[in-house]
Amino acid sequence: MNTPGSRSTAEATATGIPLAAPAPAPVVSVKPVVLRAPGRGEDLRVRVSAPVTGDDLPLVLLSHGFGSSLDGYGPLADHWAAHGFVVVQPTHLDSRTVGLPADDPRGPRVWRHRVEDMKRVLDHLDVLEAAVPGLAGRTDRSRIAAAGHSFGGQTAGVLLGLRVLDPVTGEAEDLSDPRVGAGVLLATAGAGGDALTPYAAEHLPWLREPDFSHMTAPALVVAGDRDDLPLTVRGADWTIDPYTLSPGEKSLLTLFGAEHFLGGVSGYEVAETTDENPAHVALVQQTTWAYLRHALGVESASWTAVRRVLSEGAHPLGGLRSK
Repeated sequence: MNTPGSRSTAEATATGIPLAAPAPAPVVSVKPVVLRAPGRGEDLRVRVSAPVTGDDLPLVLLSHGFGSSLDGYGPLADHWAAHGFVVVQPTHLDSRTVGLPADDPRGPRVWRHRVEDMKRVLDHLDVLEAAVPGLAGRTDRSRIAAAGHSFGGQTAGVLLGLRVLDPVTGEAEDLSDPRVGAGVLLATAGAGGDALTPYAAEHLPWLREPDFSHMTAPALVVAGDRDDLPLTVRGADWTIDPYTLSPGEKSLLTLFGAEHFLGGVSGYEVAETTDENPAHVALVQQTTWAYLRHALGVESASWTAVRRVLSEGAHPLGGLRSK
């Protein structure tokens, strides 16, 4: 059992956003919960985190970035769970803990295996709930969001309607899931084609031709204005594309001075980020929490408070706009 300490409270205060958030609850986290996955080559290992108190808890499926695992993204998973969400974290096939060989035939379609992982989680919520002591009957399955960082952002986006050109079939299927009502896309890849570097175009086929025009579900896009990835020739603006190229209700949080790991959302250790900034992490924690509660219909006062502060254009850490 994890009990969030004073660090989260101090960082939240540093953002200057007056949220009437409940005190963080103790969190129970169970891993790995193993889901049988015929045809995948590996069973799916999942981590489930939830507050020990509360009912009608909404769920967030959190998809990790390339190479990470169910053990990553503690600053987000712990914060969301301590403040009223059930957080489910699958370990995808590209995780370093799986050790997929470079020439593995599943490689070109690892993007699709990721989406199927998320759908498998949704199909087995009974199993996941039963694995966490005291959780059964306390979730609200009418309120489910998908979130992800980097490659995980694309995975979450597909559940919201983003279409990816499959390098094997040559088709861009609709793999969205009506059970997912909203999303949070953190430092997520943008347009393909001429926006890609030659390396990305050759080795990462799932980036070649993404189609955001069908991604109509509500989403919050989070981008760092110094996220200069070697995958694109366009610089940091590339990660804003999921906001600008998709229709429907979208919001964009831009972090000033943040790189790809947005100050350290991927973990608690300095080695896990190139731009350690606790204030940036706190802003992401607060903004995503407030947005998820708003988008899933829990309450909107917190999101209104965030928008009021960040939309005025004078906040030193970041800015927010919506459409």
